[in-house]
Amino acid sequence: MYGIKEIDANTLRQWQDTGKAFRLLDVRTPSETAHGVIPGATLLPLHLVPVRLPDLLDEEEPLVISCRTGARSSQACAFLAQHGLTEVYNLRGGVMGWAQAGLNLEEPRAESVHTP
Repeated sequence: MYGIKEIDANTLRQWQDTGKAFRLLDVRTPSETAHGVIPGATLLPLHLVPVRLPDLLDEEEPLVISCRTGARSSQACAFLAQHGLTEVYNLRGGVMGWAQAGLNLEEPRAESVHTP
């Protein structure tokens, strides 16, 4: 898909289980994330990604981006790739794919919200 790297839910879970260094960004809206997030996710609605661009580009760890189904997160991946981020991955199937794989969601934590 337009050169965007993808990762599936089971591979992401393996990264978590093995302690691989990466960042996980959930670009859904607050009303969506209220229903549950992937453990360890930082919350940043898609429309705020351009505002936080310097922070997102400043880190060296791979960045995995999720949304509900993978559509908005692929937009975020494309935007970040256009701005020079090379280690960015779209979570294939999004949070729905994560849940369909039988993996748990957790309540969002206040400290996981990325504010502008």
